[in-house]
Amino acid sequence: TVIRAAILIQKWYRFTMARLEMRRRYSLSIFQSIEYADEQDQLQLSNFFTFMLDHCTHPDSVSQIFTSPSAPQVVDEGLCLKEFEKKIDVPDSYYGPRLSFPLTVKDANALLHAFRNEQLLHARYVLQLLSETRRVLKEMPNITHLSTSYSKEITVCGDLHGNLDDLLLIFYKNGLPSEQNPYVFNGDFVDRGKNSMEILIILFAFLLIYPNDLHLNRGNHEDYIMNLRYGFTKEVSKKYKDHWKQILCLLRDVFSWLPLATIIDSKVLILHGGISDTTDLDFLNALERNKVRDHIHVGVIMFSLKKFAILDILWSDPRSQNGCTPNKCRGGGCYFGPDITAKLFERYNLKMLIRSHEFKPEGYEISHDGKVITIFSASNYYEEGSNRGAYIKLNPELTPRFVQYQVSKYTRRQNLRERVGTIESSALKSLREKIYAHRSELTSAFAQYDVNGTGRISVNDWAAAMESVLQLELPWRMLRSQLAQMNSDGEVDFMSCFYDLKMGQPTKEAQPALAETLCRYRKDLEIIFNIIDKDHSGLISLEEFSQTWRLFTSHLGIEVEDDSIDKLVLSIDYNKDGHIDFNEFLEAFHVVHRLEKKAN
Repeated sequence: TVIRAAILIQKWYRFTMARLEMRRRYSLSIFQSIEYADEQDQLQLSNFFTFMLDHCTHPDSVSQIFTSPSAPQVVDEGLCLKEFEKKIDVPDSYYGPRLSFPLTVKDANALLHAFRNEQLLHARYVLQLLSETRRVLKEMPNITHLSTSYSKEITVCGDLHGNLDDLLLIFYKNGLPSEQNPYVFNGDFVDRGKNSMEILIILFAFLLIYPNDLHLNRGNHEDYIMNLRYGFTKEVSKKYKDHWKQILCLLRDVFSWLPLATIIDSKVLILHGGISDTTDLDFLNALERNKVRDHIHVGVIMFSLKKFAILDILWSDPRSQNGCTPNKCRGGGCYFGPDITAKLFERYNLKMLIRSHEFKPEGYEISHDGKVITIFSASNYYEEGSNRGAYIKLNPELTPRFVQYQVSKYTRRQNLRERVGTIESSALKSLREKIYAHRSELTSAFAQYDVNGTGRISVNDWAAAMESVLQLELPWRMLRSQLAQMNSDGEVDFMSCFYDLKMGQPTKEAQPALAETLCRYRKDLEIIFNIIDKDHSGLISLEEFSQTWRLFTSHLGIEVEDDSIDKLVLSIDYNKDGHIDFNEFLEAFHVVHRLEKKAN
């Protein structure tokens, strides 16, 4: 009896753990699918810029927006440290770090202490730091060559994405950068997290102190247009209200001077994304990297070979299948197989490729028979408890050792079931918002299967309709119980997908179809209007708004009556001065969770 009971308990435990792992995996799949769909939208936005240039009534004025003050320009290189000192006063009331150049380890420690205590570095010191960083980066090659003979080990870190706690934990576990403790940070320092600015300041400070021992590669998020979509621009504007324009201008230039790759002992290639069948390291090393600034808005500046080359190394992902194919999930770069890796290794006598760019639940992943390593250093990337971060220690034998970690603020107090529940709940919330933003298309797709107009269809038909519209490659049949109700006959009430959600809209002039369109394309429109906004006032004219909106809907083939948007625009010009605050306007169109609103 005891043995039988033990076996039953063991079976129950294994079944429970398997179900929890299944829920965790599909939750992470939801997050990643939505992330990649958003990156596809970014490419669609790039194509729109080309369409805009071709169809605008005043194409010269449109082309100028990418070289006007709306797209940050280079801060005058003649502005030296002393001139920033003259132009920007630091008041006596400021109690944060006061930097003096050249920087010392004491300055870096002061910065670490200040940021742990959520202090801001004053704008004068930020601009001085960025100016000095640009000066140092300009002297560096496109591909940095390192040797393990000068140190016992080299540490390689992947994406941080504004997660300051991860960087602080890495330094706590692994030590601060120094001549005896060199680091390579492999891009994507910014966006998504709330402390991108602090991460840059810390990394740039150590770069100035140890230019031969701390190395930075550019990631696909070190890019002005990406920063508009994924949060870094807003972070800078909120933290530095008086000098954010200057800071972003200078940062745009700094990003353009970041090296593209690092090679250790002539054997280990480190770059952010990956490679393609046309990757040529000699070509990459020779190009003028600062001339290829915002690689993402490909429609604005016609592609040349060098832009393709940079897109490949910043955006590509490895796959187990041989060959090199377009990366349709992300909308940029390619998928490269083991044969592409082997070809590059043979050409340049390489042993290993270390790249980042991809979320990994354990913080790292080994592929292509051990030749390709993905390292991802942002723990809790999608949600608290969603993943570990990791970094690599490379010894002189070039044998990788992985160190994993996870910043735990709340999850320590939760058991496994609670942690998985938190991740699942957040993933499903994001998915429901995506579903509701496509309500009209989904309703039409469901109706095609509902020939008798019952409001109910089979699970298979429901899953097919969901995938045909959303194209997220998710296990819809498995997710059905979380997203839609089923009757006793096993049929899905397809309109129940939308029961717990509604569209937020600020004014009665926004018709349901128009509100849905504004909600779905809110991020794209926000980026477009921010670029058109020449003086960064947050205001654009009614004419600019209407013309851009008509071009955008025409490009995407969206049917919206002109008079409906005209009425809406006029209704939100509250002071009747012919301009609207587009950020405030677009922010108002979002999906509202009914249960959340009641709870609040």
